[in-house]
Amino acid sequence: MKVLVAVKRVVDYNVKVRVKSDNTAVDIANVKMSMNPFDEIAIEEAVRLKEKGVATEIIAVSCGVTQCQETLRTAMAIGADRAILVESAEELQPLAVAKLLKALIDKEQPGLVILGKQAIDDDCNQTGQMLAALADLPQVTCASKVVVEGAKANITREIDGGSETLSVTLPAVMTADLRLNEPRYVTLPNIMKAKKKPLETLKPADLGVDVTPRIKTLKVNEPPKRSAGIKVPDVATLVDKLKNEAKVI
Repeated sequence: MKVLVAVKRVVDYNVKVRVKSDNTAVDIANVKMSMNPFDEIAIEEAVRLKEKGVATEIIAVSCGVTQCQETLRTAMAIGADRAILVESAEELQPLAVAKLLKALIDKEQPGLVILGKQAIDDDCNQTGQMLAALADLPQVTCASKVVVEGAKANITREIDGGSETLSVTLPAVMTADLRLNEPRYVTLPNIMKAKKKPLETLKPADLGVDVTPRIKTLKVNEPPKRSAGIKVPDVATLVDKLKNEAKVI
């Protein structure tokens, strides 16, 4: 069974994000970029499925600028067998990415498609759901455990107040949650091996997909700075301030 995993290049989660002076976007100039953490979990789960003998080949896919090759090399260092970069300088929104992945599903015919549940840059949490709809495949979001048995997969997902286990017929689309696994440390020998693995580069036009943005960002603002706290002498003053100044009671 082939497993296709989508990975995204985002600003590293340790970086303090800054907004451009003209408020048009986040400033990513000279900023450390890395693989989206949820996508790293998705790749790790695919590798574990291969180690169990369930998956035969893992294909990592990324859509974006040329530098996404670095993200794909990391995915191959974790354990992906080959990679595909859909190269585009355009701003790729969730629907465009879903359409590109749909075209690759038609081409590769994977038994399972795994994505991170969301990207930490836009937090949209849309691509997996859109892809399942476009490809007409069953989907399970926010997966915390995966057990593949023959032509079916039993996937546990987190819901409000607990968890539920769903059985889906493969092929299917799954999005990975934080508690699905803990990604392995990438060793230097595996990084060197990843440089020799095949990486195919395509353009959106090669897949017949129009990636023109449909949503326009009007303005990006930093969150308001938190004001300093104050000490109050007694409970009566606290209640008075909560009621008359903060207006929370």
